[in-house]
Amino acid sequence: MKRVLVINGPNLNLLGTREKNIYGIETLDDIEKRIADEAEAYNIKVDFFQSNHEGGIIDRIHEARGKYDAIIINPGAFTHYSIAIRDAIKAVEIPSIEVHLSNIYNREEFRSKSVIAPVCVGQISGFGSIGYLLALKATDLLFKQDDTI
Repeated sequence: MKRVLVINGPNLNLLGTREKNIYGIETLDDIEKRIADEAEAYNIKVDFFQSNHEGGIIDRIHEARGKYDAIIINPGAFTHYSIAIRDAIKAVEIPSIEVHLSNIYNREEFRSKSVIAPVCVGQISGFGSIGYLLALKATDLLFKQDDTI
């Protein structure tokens, strides 16, 4: 069974109450349940981690080496400036997909640059919580592709 780690960054613990017009009404628990339910259909084991601290996210990425086959990460505001998270993703060499609930390219200018995306296999932005499910589907397709090589 393939294993995927889903990491959520700062302020995502406030989903459902924070800027509902941008981030929607679902809580992080709601989203995690949807991901877990969908993962069962793909025979993928998922684990979840959320932190408001850059170091905690970096530590969890490091701990993922040898334990997970893919990472789905919504780095939150760290997307735009955390070279440390970028370097951690690159260092562990685990295929990673960056996810954002909102379209970061259709918001404030400072949000339109991701330092994380260049070390990920892809980025999904602007589809709300469905973005996580799209990322999970993408990991399943990547796993199937790897099995045929």
